[in-house]
Amino acid sequence: MASGRPSVLIVYGESRPSRFQASDAGVLDEVRAVSTALDGSGLAHRSVSVRTLQDLTAVLSGADETVVFNLVEVLWADPQDYNYVPALVEAFDKACTGNNTTGMLLAHDKWWSKALLTSAGIPCPPAILLEPGQPISDINFKGPYIVKPTRCDASEGLDNENVVESASGLTKVVEMVWASTGQAAMVEQFIDGREINVSILWEQDRPQVLPLAEIEFRGFGPDRPKIVGYRAKWIQGSFEYENTVRVIPAELDGRTAGLIRQISLAACRTLECLDYCRVDLRLDASGRPSVLEVNPNPDISPEAGFAAALDAAGISYQRFIQIAIDNAIWRRQKARAGSAQSASPAVDTGPYQIRRSMAADRDQIIGILVASKVFRPDELAIAREVMDAATAGDSSYESYVAANGEQVLGWICFGKTPCTIGTYDIYWLVVRPDLSGRGIGRRLVRFAEEQLTRRGARLIAIETSSRQAYVPARCFYHRLGYKQSSLVKDFYGPGDDKVIYTKALGRAATQP
Repeated sequence: MASGRPSVLIVYGESRPSRFQASDAGVLDEVRAVSTALDGSGLAHRSVSVRTLQDLTAVLSGADETVVFNLVEVLWADPQDYNYVPALVEAFDKACTGNNTTGMLLAHDKWWSKALLTSAGIPCPPAILLEPGQPISDINFKGPYIVKPTRCDASEGLDNENVVESASGLTKVVEMVWASTGQAAMVEQFIDGREINVSILWEQDRPQVLPLAEIEFRGFGPDRPKIVGYRAKWIQGSFEYENTVRVIPAELDGRTAGLIRQISLAACRTLECLDYCRVDLRLDASGRPSVLEVNPNPDISPEAGFAAALDAAGISYQRFIQIAIDNAIWRRQKARAGSAQSASPAVDTGPYQIRRSMAADRDQIIGILVASKVFRPDELAIAREVMDAATAGDSSYESYVAANGEQVLGWICFGKTPCTIGTYDIYWLVVRPDLSGRGIGRRLVRFAEEQLTRRGARLIAIETSSRQAYVPARCFYHRLGYKQSSLVKDFYGPGDDKVIYTKALGRAATQP
C-alpha cells in the first residue's frame, strides 16, 4: 500500500544495570538495522532511548513523527511496563509498529498465554503454576520438567539448571526462580525433542508463514539439557552459544510441516498478534508438535532467527521494515475511517461526546483497560467478548464511549440484571489514566443513570474487587452516592473479595 513519506521515531529501552545486560544491549543491533533500512528507503527518522513510561510520555508529547517503530523490550520500573508502549503511542494519535498492548500482555505471561492457547485447542505441554511460597502439590504429569519464570523474555532466568528429571528435585529450582526473578514459577513438562521456530509476517491482515527453522543442539551429551537458555542465546563463547545451530529450512515431511504452520498461525491469532511474531514448538517422540511459546516481540536484529527466515523467504530486510511501517499506518487509517463512519446517536457534553461504541473502538478501549494496570489478562479477554457482543447487537450489554472525534477517552458498559425487576449492573467503567480527574468517569456514570431512570430502573449495582489497586475506584463510587451493600469473601481469589455497591434510582431513591 502507498504510505506516503512518513517520518519515523525509533524508540527502544535503555539497558538496565542488571545481570541480563547482554540481552538488553542486543536491542542496539535492532536499532542500527532499522535505522539503516530507513536510510535505504529515504525516510526521515531518529532514535530515542527511554527508561520508563514517563520518559516515553515526555518523548511522545514533543514528537512530530507520525510513526513510532517500537523496539522497546525492557523498561526499568516493572517487567510488564514495556507491554503498555503501544497503547501509550496510540493515545498520542501516532501509528505504532508491531503488536498492540493486548497481544503483548496476553503473550508476555507464560501461564495466561498457555491457558488461552489450550482453551483454543492448541497443543501445549502440560504445566502447573506455583506462586512464591506456594508448596508443590502432586503433579499429574510425568517428568522431566522445566521450570520457567512466568514473565521473563529473551530466555532471562532460563538455563540448564532449570531442567529437572524428577519431581523430587523441583523444590530447589522453583525456589531459585522465585528468588532470582520475584515471579511465579511455571513447572512444565519438558519435551526432549526437535525444536522448531516459526516466523510469521503480516501484510495488513494477510499472514505469511516464513520458512520453518530448526535449532540443532550439536554435541549436547545426556547431562546437558537441549534448551535455548540464556547462555545459548546471549553468552558468546559459551558451549551452548557455539553449539545451538539454526537450520533453515528445517528438514520436515510435508504433513508435519503443514501441521506446524497451521498450529503456529492459530496460536498467533489466538493471542491477537500483529505485524510479525515467532512461535517456538517442540516435536515429541511421535513427531507431534506442541507450542512452547508465542513471542509477539521477537528479536529482529540481522543475526536473529526472524531475519534469517525473511532471507530464506526472499524478503529483504528493508522491505520488511517498510511492511511494518505500512501496517501501522494502515491500522491507524482503518481506525479513523471506522470512527468517521459511525452514525450512532451521540450526546454532546462539551469537549467530547458520549455515543454508542463500535467495532473500531475496541483496540483503543482495550488499550485504556491495559494502561489502567488493574485488569488481568483473563479479564481483558472477557472485556473483548463483551465489546464484540455489544457491537453484534446483543441486548444484554449497552456499551458507550466518551470520545473526542475518533479518540476514545473512556468506556462504560451496563445492562439489565437477569431475573430481577428494575435492577441493572454497570459491568465496566474505565477512563484513560492520563485524563483521570477531569470528570469523564463521573459523566459516563451520570449518563448511564439518566438512561436507566427514563426506563424506570430502580437499582444499579456495581461489583468490584477489594484489591488495593481498586481503592480509587471504590472511593469514586462512594463519591457518586453508591453504598457498599455486601461483601463476598475470597470471591475472586484468596484475599480478593467481591465488593458490591448499589444506588437507588427514581422513586426508589426517595423512599425511606
